[in-house]
Amino acid sequence: MTQYLAFKLGAELYGIDLLEIQEIRGYSPATPLPNSPPHFRGVMNLRGVIVPVVDLRSRFGLSAAEPGKTNVIVVVTAGGKTTGLLVDAVADVMDVASDQVSPPPAVAGALPTELIRGVVRTPESLVVLLDLARTIASTARPLAA
Repeated sequence: MTQYLAFKLGAELYGIDLLEIQEIRGYSPATPLPNSPPHFRGVMNLRGVIVPVVDLRSRFGLSAAEPGKTNVIVVVTAGGKTTGLLVDAVADVMDVASDQVSPPPAVAGALPTELIRGVVRTPESLVVLLDLARTIASTARPLAA
């Protein structure tokens, strides 16, 4: 069994391995950096460490929305990098057995399939499990359309 944090981006649910999460913080504006791509919100100071903040909604090509009271920054560490991920809301912690994970679909829309670890069906919806190391590594380059 692996535990995943399920979170919302728009109407969709995504999940990341709970072991890759350092902490969950309420939303506070990041310090913007000049000439940054639109999905970079800026940087934040996390107990003396400067951490980049990526807006996953914008990164995955979803319509832009101004952060509100349900938005949180999920601070993750994967692939040797610590990054803050701005998400719409945290939904749940899920226990997922490996046999519950279906492979990513051949066509995943705007999200490249190499960023998807798999898909889990819940009674209410589908949850797209992200490969966090690849998702963080890909934030510096544009997603293929």
